[in-house]
Amino acid sequence: MNQPLTRRDFFGILGAAGLAPLLSGAAQAAARPFRIRTITAGVQLESLTRLAKLRQAVQFLQHTGKQFMAAGYEVQTLRIATQALHQYRSDWTSKAALTALQALDRLVQDHGVILSIGQVISNDRSEPAMADWAARLMQTTRGISFTVNAASQAQGIHELAIASAAETMAAIARATAGGEGNFRFAATAFCPPGTPFFPAAFHTGPDDFSIGLESPGLLQAAFSSAGDFGAAKTALRRSMESALQPVQKLAQSISRARQRPYLGIDVSPAPGLDASIGQAIESLTGRPFGSPSTLSACATITDVLKSLSIKTCGYSGLMLPVLEDPVLAHRAAERRYGVAELLLYSSVCGTGLDVVPLPGDTPVSALRAIIRDMAALSNKYHKPLSARLFPVPGKGAGQAVHFDNPFLTDSVVMHAG
Repeated sequence: MNQPLTRRDFFGILGAAGLAPLLSGAAQAAARPFRIRTITAGVQLESLTRLAKLRQAVQFLQHTGKQFMAAGYEVQTLRIATQALHQYRSDWTSKAALTALQALDRLVQDHGVILSIGQVISNDRSEPAMADWAARLMQTTRGISFTVNAASQAQGIHELAIASAAETMAAIARATAGGEGNFRFAATAFCPPGTPFFPAAFHTGPDDFSIGLESPGLLQAAFSSAGDFGAAKTALRRSMESALQPVQKLAQSISRARQRPYLGIDVSPAPGLDASIGQAIESLTGRPFGSPSTLSACATITDVLKSLSIKTCGYSGLMLPVLEDPVLAHRAAERRYGVAELLLYSSVCGTGLDVVPLPGDTPVSALRAIIRDMAALSNKYHKPLSARLFPVPGKGAGQAVHFDNPFLTDSVVMHAG
């Protein structure tokens, strides 16, 4: 069984691609309160075996990563997103397709890249073979992500697809250590193509690229001296535009030189284990995350993200990934908020329910209900949301959880209902 791709593994494959020395130097030299979480190239594949465009994308990413690192930016990951898998492999649940995906996973890893195969279900239909296929894919690959589309403007809420997504989450949880395979799978709704963040990323149209950030430090710095929410808005907008204009300028220059369209920056302030969005929000409110005024803070941040003058793409909203943020994880352990509160915050911001630890025996029906609530909220406001749920085998609500994945922090299992 393959283990999930760790931070150490990724730096190893960056080294194989000739990128690690530059990344290390940039990380030491840059005095910036943000990182480039990902440079993501979108490609239109003809099949799982005709991969010329994928190889071209790898070369583009390696060149672009070096350009940004030479300019003093820390670049954490290079990624490729394809169009929906079923569009270039109709028998995607077959054994032959699984073998081809395993080979593709090894190929991109060898070049320091991770891969999203997009939506495996795009419209409102079920796929009975999907859960078993997904479990096997997670067991035998290390970096492939994918999604199921749970709602759309054309069809509203995708009830059949949601049922398949819930069954898939349960199967992946049973098949992978600690249920960690669900790190690479989500149910999404109204997520646009060109989103650089995984697992939601998928591609349509001409080959292109986009950028995603890890930027809670920008928020923390802006809020540290703000006297009220109005001043915080002004300070954050000024800070983000000043910091990101040079990123945009370099990306546009690369776009012209390499003749690859640039979609923009997903300005969602994705957190990391040493860059907490929860801490930034608490700096603004002066209260623990989950307390009254948390909703107002989420709305304030989102208002700024939606008003920036730079070119944006993807979610460009506030991310609240429970297990990727030490403050959010700690406040969850203190039971200051739950799934219902996360959905409430998503009404004014966010990516929905992201890396939320749930009891290992959560019924498929309960997973389906949670996903449906996310889809209903997305459908109501036509905003991009997702549900990346983590049923943890052998753990019940309130029990402590620890993960081997270095991108995840310790917390407790949250109640599913």
